[in-house]
Amino acid sequence: MDPSRLANTSVIGLASLFLAIGAFVGSAGSARPQSPGSSKNAAIPTEPPPAASPLGAPNNLPNPYLLGVSWGQLPDGRKWGSTAGIAVGPDGNIWAIDRCGAHGSRGTNCADSPLDPILEFDPSGKFLKGFGKGLFVSPHKITVDHHGNLWVADNGINDGRGQQVFKFDQSGKILLTLGKAGVSGPGFDTFDQPTEVAVAPNGDIFVADGHGEKPADNARIMKFDAHGKFLKAWGKKGRGISEFDCPHTLAFDSQGRLFVGDRQNNRIQIFDQDGHFIAEWKQFGRPSGIYIDRNDVIYVADSESRNGEPGYGYNPGCRRGIRIGSAKDGSVKYFVPDAAPYPAAADSTGPEGITADAGGDMYGAEFTMDVKKYARK
Repeated sequence: MDPSRLANTSVIGLASLFLAIGAFVGSAGSARPQSPGSSKNAAIPTEPPPAASPLGAPNNLPNPYLLGVSWGQLPDGRKWGSTAGIAVGPDGNIWAIDRCGAHGSRGTNCADSPLDPILEFDPSGKFLKGFGKGLFVSPHKITVDHHGNLWVADNGINDGRGQQVFKFDQSGKILLTLGKAGVSGPGFDTFDQPTEVAVAPNGDIFVADGHGEKPADNARIMKFDAHGKFLKAWGKKGRGISEFDCPHTLAFDSQGRLFVGDRQNNRIQIFDQDGHFIAEWKQFGRPSGIYIDRNDVIYVADSESRNGEPGYGYNPGCRRGIRIGSAKDGSVKYFVPDAAPYPAAADSTGPEGITADAGGDMYGAEFTMDVKKYARK
């Protein structure tokens, strides 16, 4: 990465300091496809990671956070299901997506469930309310915009539902719907496994569209105006500049630049709001989740990097964890290592979704059926 390609190479003061993630391995019943190298990777003995991966992701930075602890008082004895989405609202309350207590992704976790997948908590973890039951097949990530509205992508499909993006107010009223219910496709009014939404200050809506792994699956960014009118799209399946392979997460920085977590390509790509390429960053690892705060502190969760043989998740020499740095100049300041041993054997450990509150404490949403809070020392 050449930091000189980006403007404003100022060094920021981080509000956050970090330590190791408590995570546990997903069960054998996961709906996530296994990578060709997974079983062989499981036999690799534990070994020290290199100081940095071949792509430049550091593994040995300061880690001044306490161990992640399970968080969130779910109602009626409910347990977390697989999740990839968590966000802090303007009032400091935390919103999370839960796949209705079920394990897996891109399945039908919530299709026949009586449980609400959208959950609100106060900062102490006290449950406040939930809504959304009956609307979703497999909710993926959640975004809270500047007005406190909630955006949720559904990348499942079942019985005339799924493959949509919903906008809610905080009472659960649907304000806007994008995509065709139960229809997957490459058109400008359809999605193919959408993953996350980012909303620009002017209200324009950006959707990462393409969790699929087949060569013909969508891999693009779609842009709509504040009323849901389609404006443009860019990207296709590939490894080149402005191409994607599982655009999994989106975030805006203070300059209005769009950060795309191009997960299977083990990089972040940065664009202006017209889709013009600015930079690619590989020093933050394999991005499952990105959060950028108002001071341009960037938090990137890597839940899948593995050694072994090429294939899904392959990012050798990169230890899983959360890398924190500057969205202004791309510097990485801190690293919170995954609790799983290196090299990791499972397809997913640690957070897929990441956010932080005003005090710098982090919250991680885990595919392995938990939400954890990381408090500063």
